[in-house]
Amino acid sequence: MAPLRGIFLILCAVSLFTLMQAFIKAASVRVPAGEAVFFRAFLSLPLIAVWLWSRGDLRAGLHTDNWRAHAVRGIAGTCAMGLGFAGLALLPLAEATAIRFVTPVMLVIFAALILGETFRLVRMLAVVLGLFGVTIIVWPRLGEDAMGAGALLGVGLTLASATLAALAQTFIKAMSGTERVEAIVFYFSGTASALSLLTLPFGWVVPDAREWALLVGAGLLGALGQVLLTSSYRHADAGALAPFTYVSMLWAILVGYLWFEEIPSPATLGGAALVIAAGIIIVLRERQLAKNATARRKLGARDMMG
Repeated sequence: MAPLRGIFLILCAVSLFTLMQAFIKAASVRVPAGEAVFFRAFLSLPLIAVWLWSRGDLRAGLHTDNWRAHAVRGIAGTCAMGLGFAGLALLPLAEATAIRFVTPVMLVIFAALILGETFRLVRMLAVVLGLFGVTIIVWPRLGEDAMGAGALLGVGLTLASATLAALAQTFIKAMSGTERVEAIVFYFSGTASALSLLTLPFGWVVPDAREWALLVGAGLLGALGQVLLTSSYRHADAGALAPFTYVSMLWAILVGYLWFEEIPSPATLGGAALVIAAGIIIVLRERQLAKNATARRKLGARDMMG
């Protein structure tokens, strides 16, 4: 493995994803979330296919024997994406990004409920810390003025998006032993493209030139970011790369300020710090548990040989 290359790739991926969200937010003035989901997902399909073809891995990369699991993951992921895009239209970019950081915290809960994973003390404390951080972020939005501006709705949509994203990642975790990442990504994009068409009766618009550029740009940035993200895991362990995904908060603050003239509130920054700390605690704990399990397997193998 080449961990530095993996870190570089995931930093590039995170940067592209943040820019993609900015494109979606800029287009959301007139373009509904369902239409944005279609462009984001549909334009990913040819790029991912070309990427697999260039590696000579198109047939093997898309093979699957578990269509039902892909469908369930796709439905959860598509709903998460749509709700997240809708939330972006109502919240500052940095605030929406900070709330989405609750996803790994919710993943711990779903992994315990659905996959039967042990809910250890460290994980429990990290979950409490993360939820406390989210409470700090959203507390200023609970006032009457914020409700009138639609910000509270944006908070609700973004929290729902983060929760469904965690549910989708739980399904991915369950599939990881039998399904390739490339297949999961490709079939999710296909599912999202199809499901987004169901929102056609709810007010799609014909994009103008600027909106076309934003939507196509978002689709291409999202696809390229997904390719880079997938490639990064070939060079370093997921646990080693996970903390670098929080760089997106820095990008969200910078892009939000330069593009949308948004200045994050102290509550957003303070709450985000707690949520990020909770996520890092979970990552470090998972890495330690994985090392302990590996050590036990090696010890058991030596005992059997001895």
